[in-house]
Amino acid sequence: MKRCLTRLTVAAAIAMPALCSPVDAMSQQHQNPLLAPYDTPFQIPPFDKITYADYLPAIRQGIAEQKAEIDAITSNPAAPTFDNTILAMEQSGSLLNRVMMLFSSLNECMNTPEMNEIAREAFPLYSKAQDEIMMNDKLFDRVRKLYDKRDKLGLDGPALRDLELTYNQFVRNGAKLSAAQKEELKAVNSRLTDLYLKFNDNLLNATNSFELVVDNEADLAGIPASVRAVAAEEAAARGKQGKWVFTLHAPSRLPVLQSAENRDLRRRMYQGYTTQATSGKYNNYPVIGEIVKTRAEKARLLGYPDFASYMTANVMAKTPQNAENLLLQIWKPAVERVREEVAEMQQVVDDEKGGFKIEPWDYYYYAEKVRQRKYALNEDDVKAYFQVDSVTKGVFNMANRLYGVTFTEMPDAPRYHPDVKVYEVKDAAGEHVAVFMTDYFQRPSKRQGAWMDAFQISFVDPDGSSQRPIVYNVGNFTKPSADTPSLLSMDEVQTLFHEFGHGLHGMLTKARLRSQSGTGVDRDFVELPSQIHEHWAFEPELLKEYARHYRTGELIPDSLVNKIQAASTHNQGFTTTELAGAALLDLQWGKLNPANDEAIDVEAFEKSVADRLGMPAEVAYRYRSPYFKHVFGSDGYASGYYTYLWAEVLDTDGFELFKEKGIFDPATAKAFRENVLETGGSSDPMELFVKFRGHEPKVDALLRNRGLWHPTPAEGGDLKQKGGK
Repeated sequence: MKRCLTRLTVAAAIAMPALCSPVDAMSQQHQNPLLAPYDTPFQIPPFDKITYADYLPAIRQGIAEQKAEIDAITSNPAAPTFDNTILAMEQSGSLLNRVMMLFSSLNECMNTPEMNEIAREAFPLYSKAQDEIMMNDKLFDRVRKLYDKRDKLGLDGPALRDLELTYNQFVRNGAKLSAAQKEELKAVNSRLTDLYLKFNDNLLNATNSFELVVDNEADLAGIPASVRAVAAEEAAARGKQGKWVFTLHAPSRLPVLQSAENRDLRRRMYQGYTTQATSGKYNNYPVIGEIVKTRAEKARLLGYPDFASYMTANVMAKTPQNAENLLLQIWKPAVERVREEVAEMQQVVDDEKGGFKIEPWDYYYYAEKVRQRKYALNEDDVKAYFQVDSVTKGVFNMANRLYGVTFTEMPDAPRYHPDVKVYEVKDAAGEHVAVFMTDYFQRPSKRQGAWMDAFQISFVDPDGSSQRPIVYNVGNFTKPSADTPSLLSMDEVQTLFHEFGHGLHGMLTKARLRSQSGTGVDRDFVELPSQIHEHWAFEPELLKEYARHYRTGELIPDSLVNKIQAASTHNQGFTTTELAGAALLDLQWGKLNPANDEAIDVEAFEKSVADRLGMPAEVAYRYRSPYFKHVFGSDGYASGYYTYLWAEVLDTDGFELFKEKGIFDPATAKAFRENVLETGGSSDPMELFVKFRGHEPKVDALLRNRGLWHPTPAEGGDLKQKGGK
């Protein structure tokens, strides 16, 4: 997942030991390191010098500085030009942006109760300041004057696109509203900020409060020894020596669902996961109801029929109907495949004289049994070749062979946690490209999931001043135990490649303008670089470079590679259905227009959507609403979870070109780098894709890649016809 820079969300995590309290900072006459250029290599934040007391003063000063910079633009007696208005806006708020990027990043993965308290003040302050800019009549007047004569300004493509998007951003943020309506919108935005904070707090606390305790070793039958060892360590850490504790984090949850022979244990884990944040003091149902109503109010204020229409209007899809059309093309063959998969699993149950019907908590377990029966592929056998350091070397090798970049560890560089590794990235000529950080292991208070973001973005100003990015990847992989390193499942390997693809987008950018740098693209285009790089993860040519047994060092054998290839589309009915179902649920939430006094029954709404879709009883949404952080933890992917499948249409079509020419073909890699990775948001995304691929994308490639293709589908057609630009 790309964590949007403008999406300021809250999670709780553990603190850096070097952090001290505000009282300590004052007593030592501490100098705020956030207020001066960092005296570190490549301007890496000096994490060990930053205290809790530094954030709010720096944020307030950053807000004041940006206000003065905006006032200077609006009071400029010269006629508006691109440089004195649009570019000047882009250059404003450098201190504020730097501090907020740092704070929001650490608030996701290195948090404490003190950080949460700061967040409750920092995010509303920032939101209010941005509203003041977006609703500044004098500033909008200058932008509008430029926009009205944009065809006569002689701007190059990136500058013209920036002007048009800036104008649209003002309009989408209420610049054309009356004074009274603007105040109403500010109140709505403030309320949403508070609700997102509450949702994320509830989710993190609900996740961390759950534990599945096992005190009988016989109940662990089938669960890999390495997972048991971690569960024993978790139990000991919680004062439950001699027992085993499993949590809702994926490295703990999924092995239980996939491997536990004890059906009741699987059921308890499944129900614990699917009911998190649904009751008690961490209940997100009321929060979701308020978010949906407040979003609907925002859409009405801005002249949109619903929130989904507002969120899709400025991206490739253009309308929620276009996004739905694409999803339904994928949904139908996926559901058909689910029926086949369930029949295969039920046959295993019947052969074993199980005497029960497949339920949702059986799906992972029996899908794994079917995979072993059909392909003789065992997840534990595969994991032994995917030690996290080996997989990291694999993505570095991929990047080097495709784009000529190298990664050199910086062992003495600042880092915000001991698990973090820092690398300098250089191009083939030895020039500095970026700083890259990895933070791969789960911590009790790091939020679930995996993501990419940046502490610093890239730009090149007309005066020649420039900046290169500092990008990081975060995961939640199992920490090494006393006798076993961190071994990744095949899904986790794909996740690492996925987030690294986002990282490459951020690192290799050559876009001049800040707003167009790296991942500053339409959100239904942003997943293309991440998802296309997933394809290399299990390509035999790359596997034979990086997949080594963690004990013997031997390369993965051809026999195992062949099994991985043969099983590549196994269980894709389930995977696709749960993903498309969640995306369709998200869009339906966005289309809902409840009255302010209307009670919203979240469970009933989810069920009504599933019933209308004909969702198989054995499959649930990938994320139920109370823990659907993509959608209710911020605006980032709200009415936009469809983007993963939308982008998959692009990435599967694009990778077919690599397969045709060679997965490391220099010309194809150069075309992708120049037209996608380097260009960022400086051109229309469909135009960029066509420049790379030679034609507009078709959904057929996705269906082929997932093994859902039927030779003569009734639907078909390209993405533009189904909802492109």
